[in-house]
Amino acid sequence: MEIDNKLQQITSTLQARAGSSANVMLAKDFPGNRIAGGKYNMGTHTITMYIDEIKRQCKILFSTMDHFYEYFTVVFAHELGHAEDKELEELADRMDSADEYDRKRIALQIEENAWCIAKDLIPEIDRNFTNHIIQESLLSYRDQVKTETVSVPACIIP
Repeated sequence: MEIDNKLQQITSTLQARAGSSANVMLAKDFPGNRIAGGKYNMGTHTITMYIDEIKRQCKILFSTMDHFYEYFTVVFAHELGHAEDKELEELADRMDSADEYDRKRIALQIEENAWCIAKDLIPEIDRNFTNHIIQESLLSYRDQVKTETVSVPACIIP
């Protein structure tokens, strides 16, 4: 796959900003049945970004591709958030032995942690744009744990 130079520039810039040593791969499609824009693999410390999936998400969320590079930036910052989350390994270990409901709560916390880190990495991106993506991203996680009983981290509040 021929990689867009601007996407490489975005990943390099944010990776340097985060001080991250994660490996970054840009791929065309997510190999599963869902629309996943990116994935962080803790075992290999690798972030894989799925370009066509990110394009699909952008089109679904904004009905246009006009904001593709900004959208990619936000999604990549989120994946970097996973890579740089100091609590991720402990949370993943807790998930292994948790019951179904606690697994869902931990999954929500993992996502919120990544978003909190991501927001600090992309101050140049419009906050309303970023917050819209965050809220959409967290919706299914929150629905699963009925967030009226869960406190939302201050960094996530729009």
